[in-house]
Amino acid sequence: MPDGTLPAGGGADAGALSGALDLDLPGALDLDLPGDDPTRREVPGEVEPNAQLRLAEGAAGSLAVAIEVARGSGGPVPLPGGGHTARRWEFLARLGAADLSVARVVEAHLDALAILAEAGADHAGSGAVDVSGGADTWGVFAAEGKGVSAHAARTADGWRLSGVKPWCSAASALDRALVTARTPSGSGLFAIDLHAEGVVVQRDTWFARGLVDVGSGPVELHDVPAVPVGEPGWYVQRDGMAWGGMGVAACWFGGAVGVARQLWQAADERAPDDIALMHLGAVDATLDLTRTRLAVAAAQVDAGAASGLAGRIVAQRVRGAVARCVDEVLLRAGHGLGPGPLALDDDHARRVADLQLYVRQHHAERDDVATGRLLLEAGRSPW
Repeated sequence: MPDGTLPAGGGADAGALSGALDLDLPGALDLDLPGDDPTRREVPGEVEPNAQLRLAEGAAGSLAVAIEVARGSGGPVPLPGGGHTARRWEFLARLGAADLSVARVVEAHLDALAILAEAGADHAGSGAVDVSGGADTWGVFAAEGKGVSAHAARTADGWRLSGVKPWCSAASALDRALVTARTPSGSGLFAIDLHAEGVVVQRDTWFARGLVDVGSGPVELHDVPAVPVGEPGWYVQRDGMAWGGMGVAACWFGGAVGVARQLWQAADERAPDDIALMHLGAVDATLDLTRTRLAVAAAQVDAGAASGLAGRIVAQRVRGAVARCVDEVLLRAGHGLGPGPLALDDDHARRVADLQLYVRQHHAERDDVATGRLLLEAGRSPW
């Protein structure tokens, strides 16, 4: 699979990437830090993601638009860890600020392409499913649920998957998926064709008020042909697991920026009182701090400083920081704006509902426990 790229940006200032994308968006979404080596910005590429971002701005939660954006994003967006991770995460953040339904679908699609690229020719099998990426849209179905699981069996005709996978976002609209399943040697990752006989998307199971069109219900697998991607255990052990988790956090961050813009607009349209100014200032502080944390993490990924245990710790810190930023922005926007926009502004009400659901991929206090465990595993004081 070819390494996708974004167009080259100019200069080494923090706004250079915004200029390259020609979107005139606020600096909160610029993830390149001042002082970065400007030569690393010279990324070849013929296709700019402007069209995908503009589509997302008018998506209004549409799954059809999300699929269209995903289909056009695989080529121009760089893979993580190749020197331009900030560009990748900024694209995801901008999608999140525009429409979280689009960001949810596109992030998983890009993550699947990155996983296939990370697996490489030595790890991606061949057979019943095309694993080259191509123009297909992809999902990643790796969640586990109580009482449900998928199992892989090797037959004379190759691998077959059976069982149930929960939390399969947009399964009814995607072409392919990377699916985790239990094997005799441990958990394995497999590529499947979602149009294959034996794939049954359970409908009428998604009652969420957020991400309404991006149904994430269960998928039944009945003796479905599959191609192994990596050895058992490879999926969770690879460095890209942590990098992909931070890509999700970039989407959350973008959603927080989208909500914060409503707070700014309200203050800009009428003379704000001191309480409104307090909320605006506090939101700016948390967004700026979180933007910087994402930018530093992107630089760590590209510098090789976010691999192995160190990478897992970086990812836990980033996801926790972004989740706390989202919580604060939602709280302050609610206090500052009151019920009006939630009741009368369709875009704002949808964005808040989408973000509240999406950020719950972070496991709150349980993820703090996981971070503490990783810090002790590292064997030295982190401070």
